[in-house]
Amino acid sequence: MAIYELRTYSVMVGKMNELIGHYSTEGWAALSKHPPKLVGYFTGDIGALNQLVHLWKFDDDADRRAFWAGVYADPAFMAFVGKIRPLIVTQENKLMMAAPWGPHP
Repeated sequence: MAIYELRTYSVMVGKMNELIGHYSTEGWAALSKHPPKLVGYFTGDIGALNQLVHLWKFDDDADRRAFWAGVYADPAFMAFVGKIRPLIVTQENKLMMAAPWGPHP
C-alpha cells in the first residue's frame, strides 16, 4: 500500500526567494537524479506565506527509507542542503496513507 510523505519547511521571513533560487539551481538537479517519487512542491499564497511544502509518494516504508538513504548519500544533494538549512526555521514531516475513497495522486 502506498504511503505519502508531506514535508513542510517554514522559511525565515524574507528568505523564500533565496531558498527558491537554491532549489532552482542545485536542489532540483540533485533530486531529479534519483527515482521519481515527488508528487509536487508548493508555496503558500495566503496564510502560510513562508512555507515550502512538498508531497512524496512511496510504494511502502522500505521504498521511502531506501529513497532518502540514496538522496542523503548524494554529495551534490548534501552540498545543496548545506546552503538551505540556515534558511529553514522548522521542518514538519507527516506520513499518510490514502483514504479508501476518492482520487489519489
